[in-house]
Amino acid sequence: MKTLLLKNRLTSIPALIVLLLASYAVQAQSLPDFTALVESNSPSVVNISTKQHKSVPSRLNREFQMPELPEGSPFNEFFRHFFGEGGPGELEPREYDARSLGSGFIISDDGYIMTNFHVVKGADEILVRLSDRREYLAKVIGMDKTSDVALLKIDAKDLPQVKIGTTSNLKVGEWVLAIGSPFGFDHSVTAGIVSAKGRSLPNENYVPFIQTDVAINPGNSGGPLFNLEGEVVGINSQIYSRTGGFMGLSFAIPIELAMNVVDQLRTSGEVKRGWLGVMIQDVTRELAESFGMEYPYGALIARVVPGSPSEKAGLEVGDVILKYNGTKLESSSMLQHLVGASRIDKPAELEILRNGVRKTIKVNIGELKNDMAQGGMEGSMQQSYSSLGMSVVELDSDIRSQYKLNGIKGVFVQSVDDGAAKRAGIEPGDVIQMINRVRVSTVKEFDEAVENLPKGATIAVLIHRKNGARFIPLQVPNE
Repeated sequence: MKTLLLKNRLTSIPALIVLLLASYAVQAQSLPDFTALVESNSPSVVNISTKQHKSVPSRLNREFQMPELPEGSPFNEFFRHFFGEGGPGELEPREYDARSLGSGFIISDDGYIMTNFHVVKGADEILVRLSDRREYLAKVIGMDKTSDVALLKIDAKDLPQVKIGTTSNLKVGEWVLAIGSPFGFDHSVTAGIVSAKGRSLPNENYVPFIQTDVAINPGNSGGPLFNLEGEVVGINSQIYSRTGGFMGLSFAIPIELAMNVVDQLRTSGEVKRGWLGVMIQDVTRELAESFGMEYPYGALIARVVPGSPSEKAGLEVGDVILKYNGTKLESSSMLQHLVGASRIDKPAELEILRNGVRKTIKVNIGELKNDMAQGGMEGSMQQSYSSLGMSVVELDSDIRSQYKLNGIKGVFVQSVDDGAAKRAGIEPGDVIQMINRVRVSTVKEFDEAVENLPKGATIAVLIHRKNGARFIPLQVPNE
């Protein structure tokens, strides 16, 4: 019996191998073939190198001076040339050319090229190299720092151009492909899938990024992100990395947003964005319950800017914006993207929830000024509800002015519920500056510090309250 069983097992091994090979063959057939896409689109992708003339003081000026030597010494001329005629502190600054690399792609056959703002900012010379090794000096038609988009022009005709697609049909899990020049290696091809859409990043309130796991590295910036139809759906712009290299998180600017910026740069040389004039935050599960909502969504208004379009339209603190021009707001960050892309001086229709009643309000959209975009006056209030029983927000200019907190670093306590924070004596209006010996100045740093707190331990929290700072003990919950 044992011999028979062994024989049966041995004869079944080849069959198992055949099944495994067949399974692998099916999987291989299901993977996309990118070769045709690469062959047809590579000629429209360009390498961009920039040169920026810089001048820095000589370090030797501050540290050394010309030694005193006997008159007629043969070393006098050598040291005079090395240290300069005027002695310490008077040497001419050292000058050099800083160089950087990036990518771009041709959007019209007459030489218009799209890339990132950060690729060409401050450049004195921009050199564009095509796939056939032709090189052209490019001029900047326009740049927009907020969206990180730049438009270049080279003097050439009959160039191969990309096919512009759309992100409206782009799905999470869909294959995408990037062509660019990582570390200067021209026309490198990498592929992956869409990891998420509409991703908001810190200090990037007006770009709903496409997140992918496509390998992107320095030099890929400004290059195109293609779908399997060979259409550009985004501009590769940023990576999340602790090392400076690729770690599986790449972010691309949606092509619709980029083309809107480019169209404005071509026609007027500047970009205008819509402005509502509210500070908003996400609706949490607890807040949704208090508002009588079935589940959390929308944008909760935490502050209305005086004199803004929202104030003129009658929006109030505590209103929840549920829809913007018919688009449901699954998260508060969606509002920033939609308002920013809106036409100036045109009415927008908002569906809001106020005191449990749904209303429709029309707002005449204003223009977002540059200082608002950089200062964060229009956008999402970065907020954290922690396990300690309190919510904190960033210290923006309004809070600093209202509570006289100029020069103070930390996060602002907006509310305190029953929990560890309340038992410790933390109050709304406090500024948390340090938790368990860890300095915090942003909501992200606060969240990381709270996440790493030892369960059940008593830790010290440094707070600023009424022009004074002090430590208070706080008992960390066990769960």
